[in-house]
Amino acid sequence: MQELHDAPLAPLTTFRLGGPATRLLTATTDAEVVDAVRAADDSGTPLLVIGGGSNLVIGDKGFDGTALRIATKGFVLDGATLELAAGEVWTDAVARSVEAGLAGLECLAGIPGSAGATPIQNVGAYGQEVSSTITEVVAYDRHSRETVTIPNAECDFSYRHSRFKAEPDRFVVLRVRFGLEEAGGLSAPLKYPETARAMGVAEGERVPAAAARETVLRLRAGKGMVLDPEDYDTWSAGSFFTNPILDREQFEAFLARVADRLGPEVSPPAFPAGEGRTKTSAAWLIDRAGFTKGYGTGPARISTKHTLALTNRGAASTDDLLALAREVVAGVHEVFGVTLVNEPVTVGVSL
Repeated sequence: MQELHDAPLAPLTTFRLGGPATRLLTATTDAEVVDAVRAADDSGTPLLVIGGGSNLVIGDKGFDGTALRIATKGFVLDGATLELAAGEVWTDAVARSVEAGLAGLECLAGIPGSAGATPIQNVGAYGQEVSSTITEVVAYDRHSRETVTIPNAECDFSYRHSRFKAEPDRFVVLRVRFGLEEAGGLSAPLKYPETARAMGVAEGERVPAAAARETVLRLRAGKGMVLDPEDYDTWSAGSFFTNPILDREQFEAFLARVADRLGPEVSPPAFPAGEGRTKTSAAWLIDRAGFTKGYGTGPARISTKHTLALTNRGAASTDDLLALAREVVAGVHEVFGVTLVNEPVTVGVSL
């Protein structure tokens, strides 16, 4: 297992931000992951687990403890059952599943990061979420000090949330198992209007899975959501804020604010989110509150392609990024009375 001291962490994140770790370990097997976690727990050393670094905001002072980078490999396909090691690159895994003629992950193409992070956030995009195909998660339980297999029903999946996110210091994901669909090379039924429109079909129809993947990649790239080292719009964590979910009273108050600010004829995006709850669009809120594409004059700005992405223009610090995030949160709350919540995990800092 590779060990480095006073190791830079910024290169391990898609933001390219953050100070160094006291110690950085890189584990390439499940056994190495478990050994490193146990050693940190036994010694009382703070532990930071890093996968693809695509959902991580690390403070400029870095991390005083052990950073554990999970670089395990494993893509095992048995019929329509797929097992991924936590360190597998997610975009590559999606591509391989599509090449195998299986449906269920094709609309999750282009999402940066590692496979082990997908159940934590219940990663989703363009009408698909991993919770619909994950069958079980193999993880090391730091409480019981053993490796456990957690079935889907016990993962407590919800919008961008899970049991693993709710208990961040308990589970370290080792492997993720998926039940995909053999659909003769076709995709799962398309659920996202933008994807269906781009493919010239109705929602609910199936299309060639490879074509669905390519369409999603094209749509994501147009929003700066596919990593490109030459494009500062992709020096981000993708969507920085989750879409707000409002209860009935909150939604009515929000509609009143919209009518007062933008006029009674304006209808904000609204999607059912369970009994008495409505989900609206964070991107819409940000834009209508005055934070348009490219907003900002400093080294951290809103993406020129998508208002939901905060970006490092090449010379930003984490403090620069957080100052912009706080400005957006305060502005949206002032205009619409809605508090945005950051999606990326913060280390040593907070909004």
